[in-house]
Amino acid sequence: MTGLEVGVDVGGTKIAAGIIDETGAIVRSARRPTPDSSEIPAAIAELVREIAAGQAVAAVGIGAAGFISADRQTVLTAPNIDWNDAPLGHDVSALLDVPVVVENDANAAAWAEHRFGAGRGAHQMLAVTVGTGVGGGLVVNGHLVRGAHGIAAEVGHIRFERGGLLCGCGLYGCLEQYASGTALERRAEGRLLGPDGSPVSGPEITRLANAEDPAACELLAEFGRDLGEGIATLVAVLDPEVIVIGGGVAEAGDHLLDPVREGLAAFLTGGTERPGPSVVAAELGNQAGLVGAADLAVDPDRDA
Repeated sequence: MTGLEVGVDVGGTKIAAGIIDETGAIVRSARRPTPDSSEIPAAIAELVREIAAGQAVAAVGIGAAGFISADRQTVLTAPNIDWNDAPLGHDVSALLDVPVVVENDANAAAWAEHRFGAGRGAHQMLAVTVGTGVGGGLVVNGHLVRGAHGIAAEVGHIRFERGGLLCGCGLYGCLEQYASGTALERRAEGRLLGPDGSPVSGPEITRLANAEDPAACELLAEFGRDLGEGIATLVAVLDPEVIVIGGGVAEAGDHLLDPVREGLAAFLTGGTERPGPSVVAAELGNQAGLVGAADLAVDPDRDA
């Protein structure tokens, strides 16, 4: 396949597009605010034309939060954008006259880490992205596992606490309600305040922990152990070689990863009598979804 490999990351507030090279590096990029859902295909097409600058485009990969159809063309539903059975891939392909693949954003990020980041060389890799919610992606023997309907690895929606907090998915007790960035901010209420007495954001908690603030470190320790406990359930089923933790909260480094490892070890079936996975930080940051989407667009059959 000749031409540029373009990845697009569609979020609730911004759309980013980039051209990647054979190493996964982004060589040219642009972004703009996310418009109304009906205008998103045109906005994506304009961004692709802008960064392509008249050069031929081989394929476009789009990473989007939400359930994506098995044929990688339709957003079945999305948490932060008014999408319902939206034929995003077909619409963008019609505007650009190039092949377009749509992928769940966490799957795309997982694939990028497997190909170019912290999961390089691993045969069995589970990625867990911790941001506003909790996402995941699973790579087995070099293939992205998408499941029968294209919506596998929704790790944030495993049951963490029976009859627990109401989740945005409509069920109760999902891991996402205890181990997402939003959950971290909720934990901080009444325990950690900004200089003016206002609630602190997730990024601020991470910054304070990295500055060795005791209250922030304690919050992340509790949070990380809960995340590790949830991951232990996944390990019991999947037995991955490595777990890659990404998302904004992962910028706390070992302030997060060490408690995750502790929670995983404490609740892992078989305990010390069995081998377990390594837990490492993602390497590609917030560009992972864009990079993974672009790479998958070139070879969309890289799934199980």
